[in-house]
Amino acid sequence: MSSKTGVKASVQRMGSFLSGMVMPNIAAFIAWGLITALFIETGWLPNEGLASLVGPMLSYLLPIMVAYTGGNMIYEHRGGIVAAASTMGVIVGAGIPMFMGAMIVGPLAAWLIKKIDEVLVPKIPQGFEMLVNNFSAGILAVILIIAGYFGIGPVVEALNNALAAGVNAIIKLGILPLVHIFVEPAKVLFLNNAINHGIFGPLGLEQAAEAGKSIIFMLESNPGPGLGILAAFMAFGKGSAKASASSAAIIHFFGGIHEIYFPYVLMKPVLIVAAMAGGMAGTATFQLLNAGLVATPSPGSIIAYLLMTPKGEYIPVLAGVLVAAVVSFLVASIFLKRDKSLGTELGDSVAKMEEMKGKKSSISSALTSDDKAVVDYKNVKNIVFACDAGMGSSAMGATLLRKKIKEAGFEDISVTNSAIKNLTGNEDLVVTHKDLTENAKKQVPNGIHVSVENFLGSPKYDEIVENLKKNQ
Repeated sequence: MSSKTGVKASVQRMGSFLSGMVMPNIAAFIAWGLITALFIETGWLPNEGLASLVGPMLSYLLPIMVAYTGGNMIYEHRGGIVAAASTMGVIVGAGIPMFMGAMIVGPLAAWLIKKIDEVLVPKIPQGFEMLVNNFSAGILAVILIIAGYFGIGPVVEALNNALAAGVNAIIKLGILPLVHIFVEPAKVLFLNNAINHGIFGPLGLEQAAEAGKSIIFMLESNPGPGLGILAAFMAFGKGSAKASASSAAIIHFFGGIHEIYFPYVLMKPVLIVAAMAGGMAGTATFQLLNAGLVATPSPGSIIAYLLMTPKGEYIPVLAGVLVAAVVSFLVASIFLKRDKSLGTELGDSVAKMEEMKGKKSSISSALTSDDKAVVDYKNVKNIVFACDAGMGSSAMGATLLRKKIKEAGFEDISVTNSAIKNLTGNEDLVVTHKDLTENAKKQVPNGIHVSVENFLGSPKYDEIVENLKKNQ
């Protein structure tokens, strides 16, 4: 494995961990956003009593939920409890919503209690297990609460204020659209959830708490650039890329699963320019029209966008989405119309991508017919479609694959979806996008791994079914 590939995989794992603390709690964030949109003074149904929920939910409920989730990821329920309790120190010790502090203290607290248990548990006298376990967790939580209140909280607040000041300076300078030079390439490398929920989300929440809305929520989540690229494939693409683009556009724009358009960019990397141009144009429009959302729109669907739009501000929001789509469509169309080498299948670009990346990808070698693969398929009963967050693309892929498996008559084979980080290692066969296969293999080293490039129409689904038919 090249060092470049290793670094990308490490960044993906870190990004997946950050987003993993937020994604399971999205429903709570949406609840907060809806309460804000409905009941604050300028909302749809102003109500002073219900509006009083906005502050406590933002300052206490959401950070504690994030901290608990992070702790639970490290050391299950015990880690989550210590993480949630420990985070109270940074929450009370700072004057701003402590999402960043929760993302630091939560996992740290869980890791510490895990290490403490590794030392203490083997030495606990019989009959004293509950006493020692409860007090060790409680004492550690108190220590971290105090440390958070006097040390971690103020430091994180200062760092957070510096980041917020930087973002505000960029906004005032009018150069906010330039962030898409970095955001769009990171998105198609499956860092979209990490960027949106790990970085932009916390900053946007603080800005929304003060101003009632924030443009930061719209930097990564704008569905316009992806829609424009897919529309260009609908008009000027070839083969399966053209055939599947319309379905992908519906899933992307209304379902909010942005990962659906990433393979179209990855098969022709120059299209990242179209995504950048669309993103910059959309953000420039948002900025010009003073658009903003009250909370993170998740998933990044136009429906979620409208639900998170402040009362009476639909035109600025829709204008930014439309402009982004039009610009990305025009730029992508130029590249697609000039391209004479685009194959009839998305998979035809694999060799070219391998040459550009200077390495062999997992697509070429997936589902090989060697003896080991043949033997392994005899015992396949548990198939998992895994992605970064375990919600969007993996759920869609699992639905498609499950249908094919059932139609082939394999009623005893389960097909489910999961986040890569939640894979247990006991899965028989794991299906992932090719850019995430490396991380999946580390989680399930003994399973069969299948890499796909196009979530909607991958020939690998049919190959899986054929292998099952031959060997079962």
